Amino acid sequence: ALPAVAITVAPSSLPKTNSLGEISVASNKSSACPSRSLVTELTAIAQEEMEHFGMVLEKIKARGFTLGHERKDDYVGQLSKFIKRGGSREGQIVDRLLFAAMIEARSCERFKMLSERISDPDLAEFYRELMFSEAGHYTTFLKLARKYGGDIDVDARWKECLEFEAHIIQI
Repeated sequence: ALPAVAITVAPSSLPKTNSLGEISVASNKSSACPSRSLVTELTAIAQEEMEHFGMVLEKIKARGFTLGHERKDDYVGQLSKFIKRGGSREGQIVDRLLFAAMIEARSCERFKMLSERISDPDLAEFYRELMFSEAGHYTTFLKLARKYGGDIDVDARWKECLEFEAHIIQI
């Protein structure tokens, strides 16, 4: 059985540039030891996201701007409703990992479009690098959902997540 682990993904919007996925992992029992692989992979992503935040902040400052206030992201708020409350630990972890995968996949898509359409070569390369990173995060979250999902049909649940998202963006 999977140890008691809480995975929280709270994306924050950065003005006109990026969505930063902040990931934390915590055990809800002091004697429980979450899978080292899960913790290691999530920690690496969290550290990389913080590096991205620092890079974005430097780009903002270099252009004479200041970081604005965090804005509410209705898409993320609606998408978070996909996460089932209650149920098995595996189910909760799978839903949170799929939620994170969706956020990362959409970030990857946005960075790809930005990198291909922006006239500033420096920002084009910056967005391209972020695109590759977000693609890696997206696939890592899916891989982890499959690894820690137990008997859950993660691919079927991912399809449900995609359908849920399709409904959100049509509204």
